[in-house]
Amino acid sequence: MATTKKPAPKKTTASKKSNGNMSEAQSALMELFVDEIKDIYWAEKHLVKTLPKLAKGAASEALRDAINEHLEVTKTHVSRLEQVFELLEKRPQAKKCEAMEGLAQEGAGVLEDTEAGTATRDVGIILAAQKTEHYEIATYGGLSVLAKTLHLTDVANLFDQTLAEEKEADETLTSIAENSINAEASEE
Repeated sequence: MATTKKPAPKKTTASKKSNGNMSEAQSALMELFVDEIKDIYWAEKHLVKTLPKLAKGAASEALRDAINEHLEVTKTHVSRLEQVFELLEKRPQAKKCEAMEGLAQEGAGVLEDTEAGTATRDVGIILAAQKTEHYEIATYGGLSVLAKTLHLTDVANLFDQTLAEEKEADETLTSIAENSINAEASEE
C-alpha cells in the first residue's frame, strides 16, 4: 500500500502570518488598554464631582475628613491619568464609565433613603464608597498588569501608585466603620 506524502507547510508563510497576528494582537490589546484608561479617566473626573456630596451627607467628622482627603487624592489621580495619556502620546479623553455612573447613583440613593445626621446613613456612605474603591482597585490592578504586558513600565508605575492609594482609602473606610460607626448605627 503506497502512502502519499503531504508537502510540508512553507515556514516563511507561517512565520509571516504568525508575526502579522502578533502585531495585530498587540494593536488590539493596546486599543483595549487605551479604551479602559479613557473609562477610568471619566470615572475619576466624575468622583471629583460626587465625593463632596457624600462628604456633606456624612454625620461623622472622621468619615467626612476621610472623604475630603480622598477627594484631593482623586484630583491627583486625574492628573496622573493625564500623565499616562501623555506617555502614550494620546490626547486625554474620557469615555463614560457606566459602572461608576451606577456606583455614584447608589451613593446618591443612600443619601435619599437614609435620615440625615445618623450613623446608619454613614454606614451606607461607607458601603457606597467602598464599592467605588473596589471598582477602582480592580481597574488599576488590571491596567497595571496590562501596562507591564505591553512593556510600558512608566505607565505601570503610575498605575501602581494609584492602586496603593485606592487600597489605603479602602482600609481607612474599613477602620472608620469598625472603630465607631457600625456600633453607633446598631444602637440607633
